[in-house]
Parts: sequence; C-alpha cells; structure tokens
Amino acid sequence: MFFPHCNLQCIYCQNVDISRNDNGILPDSISYPELIEKICSVLDQTENVVGFVSPSHYIPQMLAIIRGIKETGRTPVFVYNTNGYDKVESLKLLEGIIDVYLPDFKYMDANLAHRYSQAVDYPEVALAAIKEMVRQKGSALILNERGLAESGIILRHLVLPGAVNQSIEVLRQIAFEISPKLHISLMSQYYPTEMVRNNNELKRTIFPEEYKQVVDAFYEFGFYRGWIQDLESHATYRPDFLDDQPFNK
Repeated sequence: MFFPHCNLQCIYCQNVDISRNDNGILPDSISYPELIEKICSVLDQTENVVGFVSPSHYIPQMLAIIRGIKETGRTPVFVYNTNGYDKVESLKLLEGIIDVYLPDFKYMDANLAHRYSQAVDYPEVALAAIKEMVRQKGSALILNERGLAESGIILRHLVLPGAVNQSIEVLRQIAFEISPKLHISLMSQYYPTEMVRNNNELKRTIFPEEYKQVVDAFYEFGFYRGWIQDLESHATYRPDFLDDQPFNK
C-alpha cells in the first residue's frame, strides 16, 4: 500500500508521481470496509504480506487497517516501509504490531539532508528511529521456508551521485552506532527524474567507481549480511504511478 504524498520531500525522489505534496493527486474515495475487503482479496492471491510504503504520516489509518485485517482472521506479515524520518514516540506505538521494518538511512550530513530533502535534522532523527527499530526487533532477520522476511529489519541506503563520502559515513555510523550485524540493502538504482534534470549534482546515474568505493566500505566496516545491487538496476526500478500497472514496465 503506497500512501500518497510524503513527510520527506526529497528533490530526487524516485516515486515523485505520488510523493510530492504539490502534485494534486486525489485518490478515489473508498469506504473502510471496502478497503479491508480489497486488501484481503489481494492477500488471498499473494505471499501473505502487507507492506505499507511511506506510512509515517498515516499511522492512525495504518493501525486501523491492520486491525481490520486481523479481524477477518488473517495474520499476514506487516511491513513498515519508511524513509527513516520517523519519531521514536510513533514507532513505540508499533511495537508488537509491525513484523518487519524496512527503513532508509539516507544521510549523515546535515547540509546534504537540508539541500536534498529540506530536513536538516534527518541524520539524528533517522539514527534514533533505527535504534528504536533495533530495540524492538534486534539485528536478526527471520525468514520463512520461501526465503521471505517474517520478522526483523532490512536497512536500505541509496547511493547518490557525487556523494561517496556521505554513503561511507552512513555505513560507518550504522556499524559503530548500531551494529554491523544488520542486513543492509545497498542500492545503486538511483536515476535522475525530471525534477532534477537541471541539477548539476543529481542529473546523472552513479559511476561504477563510486559504487565500488561504497561496496568496499561495506565490507571494511564488517557488514556481512545484505544485498548489493547490479549497477544496471537504475534502468529497471522505475515504477510509473500514472499507469494502472505501475510495476509492469
């Protein structure tokens, strides 16, 4: 479930069609019972996982949806897919409810966070949020017999063009402030959207040597759990939310 708009307005957002607060998108109206029925009908055809994408500013609604699904007798895995800009107080409301946390950790540079996401406090907010997720779940990732996550944390970091030192500092903070035992998804899938076509820093994909430096740092800091993307991934991970089937391209 993708929630519209976002509590973090990154200028390079890869899901810009739905994330911008000024895009004017108004979703079709649907009643609460209809929504629960629709989700459950999809659950019956899938892997029994409900992922909430960008839910930070919709936590009361998300909790109501979870409650409605559980009242049908279903017990899917609930995934909290977030940019990491979450209040610890809000995350504490989710303890024992969310099964898998899927946060980003974008920046440790406050200036970069301000320039790209208008959130100068992102580094300390995200670090505190991820520490709370680890408090709830620990560093282990529990998988089912099909290899799908059932409980734990997967921490993502998107490597940005020209920001190798920034990415390395993010990995350093995770290793020394949290744990090198965490599962890390190190992403090379950045591609420039129309929003940044005139931005000299962001109007290109990352170079192979940039990604290699970050991958080398991943191992140097002792990480051994996670995923390294192919450099060509930027050509694949491009959902079109103006299409009825955004992920079919």
